[in-house]
Amino acid sequence: MSSSRTGGPPVQRAARRPVVPRPPRENPLRTLVTRARRAWDRPLTAYYVILGGSLLITVLGLVMVYSASQITALQMSLPGSYFFRKQLLAAAIGAVLLLVASRMPVKLHRALAYPILAGAVLLMALVQVPGIGVAVNGNQNWISLGGSFQLQPSEFGKLALVLWGADLLARKQDKRLLAQWKHMLVPLVPAAFMLLGLIMLGGDMGTAIILTAILFGLLWLAGAPTRLFAGVLAVAALLGAVLIRTSENRMARLACLGATEPQTGPVDCWQAVHGIYALASGGIFGSGLGASLEKWGELPEAHTDFIFAVTGEELGLAGTLSVLALFAALGYAGIRVAGRTEDPFVRYAAGGVTTWITAQAVINIGAVLGLLPIAGVPLPLFSYGGSALLPTMFAIGLLIAFAREDPAARMALAMRQPRFGRKRIRGSQRPHRWNTMRRRAPGARSSGER
Repeated sequence: MSSSRTGGPPVQRAARRPVVPRPPRENPLRTLVTRARRAWDRPLTAYYVILGGSLLITVLGLVMVYSASQITALQMSLPGSYFFRKQLLAAAIGAVLLLVASRMPVKLHRALAYPILAGAVLLMALVQVPGIGVAVNGNQNWISLGGSFQLQPSEFGKLALVLWGADLLARKQDKRLLAQWKHMLVPLVPAAFMLLGLIMLGGDMGTAIILTAILFGLLWLAGAPTRLFAGVLAVAALLGAVLIRTSENRMARLACLGATEPQTGPVDCWQAVHGIYALASGGIFGSGLGASLEKWGELPEAHTDFIFAVTGEELGLAGTLSVLALFAALGYAGIRVAGRTEDPFVRYAAGGVTTWITAQAVINIGAVLGLLPIAGVPLPLFSYGGSALLPTMFAIGLLIAFAREDPAARMALAMRQPRFGRKRIRGSQRPHRWNTMRRRAPGARSSGER
């Protein structure tokens, strides 16, 4: 050991540490995608997405109904909050229906299929009785309940077809009858055509299109062969073409596709063009909540069928993309619930509800954007109308109940610690688990026949 140059004690040098190579930096985008995928694969993700997404759409819809309907209410010599209060009442009743449906067992949902179908058929038949049925905008699809309240039974026909069709197909699958085409079509297709006929007697082709989409969704989930699926689709397309061709009003709506001026020859495209004007004037972030100009008598049905246009004008591209993202998340969560279950009824019902809400949203938004003919259907959970809101919220409750019935989700709910209800046990501070939290989820099993 060498001595120091100053004559002092020798200096001991520390040994060099071996150089450890640093781990390579991870791609932030890949890390984000991985975390998002893990979060989406959690058992309760679909449950929270369906519940949170539907509530956000409903609350935002209430805000936009209040903003878009004030001028219409004042023009009718009504209070400015008239339509908002009615929609708020319907949303409160719908929330109760959602809660009840989400807590009902699957067997009870199956037991309600036939009563709901019978009630919907009876009400849709009463619409055509003189003195009972009421015509609105040329379509006789309403029943007066007294005062300013009206009911549209065809909206409940969607829920009836979903529940009854899912129960029918599930029972036939349990008996292994779906391999025969006649058992797949009968009596599902004749019953659906009966509902379509009752709807078309009132002239409401928009609701008939949604019902047809639900029928095709059920057939696709049941594994209908391509030839059979194409045959039913060809018959439906032929009937639709005949119905459109024989109606001047429907031909006029078809002629307004891509119109940029309110007047295009003999066809008046005022509503379609002003919907495009509202979207175009919104910009990125909109003109501000309540600052729409098109709702001042320029845009018909601003708070019902064309509420998406007012949303684009007041909240801009950011607002409309948020609405689209919420509907996309809701649809994807519904597909996940239908794809992960072992119960055939749950699969058919969840797929039918998802098809219903997604198809109706696409048809409404496509009409506002000028990509599809104006069908006169509301935006689910968003547009004004209690008759459309109540069955839709009940259907959302169905999806929530089905998401809770997943074995992994039931296990996660059972093992979740309660935030409140901690109780002293012999001087200790151990958390107290309630009986409902203590149960372990059983294995997946069929809900059984009715």
